[in-house]
Amino acid sequence: MDDPASRGKRIAILVVTYNAATTISKVLKRIPAPVWSNVEEVLVFDDASSDETYELAIGLKTLSENTKLHVLQHIRNLGYGGNQKAGYRYFIEKGFDIVVLLHGDGQYAPEVLARMYHPIVTGEADAVFGSRMMKEYGGPLKGGMPIYKYAGNRILTYFENRALAMHLTEFHSGYRAYNLHALAKIDFTHMTDDFHFDTEIIIKLNHQGFRIREVPIPTYYGGEICHVNGMKYAWDVARAVRRYDRTRNSLVKYPEFQEYFVHYPIKTSRHSSHEFVREAVGTGHDVLDIGCGEAFLAAQLQKAGNRVWGADALPEARHAAGIEGYAQADLDQGLGPVWQELSFDKILLLDVLEHLRRPEWLLRDCLPLLRPNGQLVVSVPNALNISVRLMVMFGRFDYTERGILDRTHLRFYSRKTARALLEENGFEVLQHRMTIIPAELALAMSPKNPIVRVAQAILIFLTALLPGLFGYQSFLVARAATTSRSPRP
Repeated sequence: MDDPASRGKRIAILVVTYNAATTISKVLKRIPAPVWSNVEEVLVFDDASSDETYELAIGLKTLSENTKLHVLQHIRNLGYGGNQKAGYRYFIEKGFDIVVLLHGDGQYAPEVLARMYHPIVTGEADAVFGSRMMKEYGGPLKGGMPIYKYAGNRILTYFENRALAMHLTEFHSGYRAYNLHALAKIDFTHMTDDFHFDTEIIIKLNHQGFRIREVPIPTYYGGEICHVNGMKYAWDVARAVRRYDRTRNSLVKYPEFQEYFVHYPIKTSRHSSHEFVREAVGTGHDVLDIGCGEAFLAAQLQKAGNRVWGADALPEARHAAGIEGYAQADLDQGLGPVWQELSFDKILLLDVLEHLRRPEWLLRDCLPLLRPNGQLVVSVPNALNISVRLMVMFGRFDYTERGILDRTHLRFYSRKTARALLEENGFEVLQHRMTIIPAELALAMSPKNPIVRVAQAILIFLTALLPGLFGYQSFLVARAATTSRSPRP
């Protein structure tokens, strides 16, 4: 394949090295002349090698007088992933558009560098992965890949494709090209410095919807030293996929994927507040979702045939594009002028009132926004749930990241006081139900897990029998009392 023109793109090659004194010279010499003419910088980033890799690379630069070749060395070893992160940040800060990752040990062919960055230059992809499993160069076994590595690669790739709903032929090639504008949107902060960094970055690119393309590359296995412990690597890859899956499902917030954790995820389980609210809202209504967060639920209600507006303290909501409108509001001061020109069939206050110093202000601001026969739908945690009672009995009252004792809660309500709060602020309660303890979150398991489903069935029975003890949230539907149509003073 002839090398394409750069089309004005600033292209860089990041050569990661560790103890590559015997190979780095050959790797640099194998970079084709057309590639040298199209790229702006080739950076040899040495990860504190204990041999003469750095000195040799400096000598090559001096002898060649190549102004595009740069050589840097870390004063301490950052690890395979750490070296990549440092390199990507280097090129992002310098305003480059494309970077190709090339290994200094000669395992990946510099001759096909143009094939790697071409789809990004032409705007067809945000990331390009070289695949040794594609057949154009005869396949990996013909290129000398040991059979045990081939088998391990195929098994891990199958597992990752199934878990991530992807269709790559290979997850474990280190020959890659990236659109640096896409990488700038990836949070590297807590990602691993180890070899499974390559897996974590695929997970993040896929999650964030970037376009990934594979191109065939030749396989080469020579006398280079392999620094990868195969069993540990396989374990780390499987662990990374599992940690991502648990984080995106809001079961556990692992730091490397924490940006995908939803603090208040949509609950799909039976007798959850979100099941109750979908029943209470129905379809064909004008709905105001106060405290809508990222507008996940609002977008779902919109798809169910409702017109939905949202308000929250966030500057913007991630899924607000699918609803009628979104406004930022300091809910502790009430709604103020937000959506005051409209009226609604349903107003939602889901897990909101417990966060406010003056919940009565917000409740009274809702009154004039309700149409005749309009309904207020409220959920608040039950502070007398059995989990809290047991904790207090054993002398503890520990705040948590979410749940009944969420550290951001300022008010605590029982079934009785939740009802009284609405009645004291101009509402007549029409329905009062109790949700069940979210077993999937308590057990940190998928809602589809059979154990979770059995636990849910037991909790539904116990909550119906003893709602004040086992109920997780009070779920109330109310309307304006006939004598309470005036806003707060």
